[in-house]
Amino acid sequence: MAKSTKAATKPAAKATPTRSANSKIAKTQIIDMVADKTSLNKKQAGEAVAAVLTSVVTALQGGKSVGLPGLGTLSVTQTVARTGVRPGTSQKITIPAGKKIRFKVASTLKGTL
Repeated sequence: MAKSTKAATKPAAKATPTRSANSKIAKTQIIDMVADKTSLNKKQAGEAVAAVLTSVVTALQGGKSVGLPGLGTLSVTQTVARTGVRPGTSQKITIPAGKKIRFKVASTLKGTL
């Protein structure tokens, strides 16, 4: 019996974004970008970036929303207590109420992605 040389064709798969090792930008890279785009040296740019990040964290800890034009809005939302299932044992557990940070992407950024 002869084997067929015709390869089976598969439907084209959807293009999904893949994460490469360099898909995350570190704080030092942000500092370098700020220094390149402004007249600040790296030390001054580092202080500016640190001040912005500290201000954002402080505002969120105070329960305020933080709007970042062109990027989106960070806000703190309250979660309610709920019942969950422990994955390994299927035991029902109560997940306590808490807070989480929500991010809503700006429509201008969303449209360009």
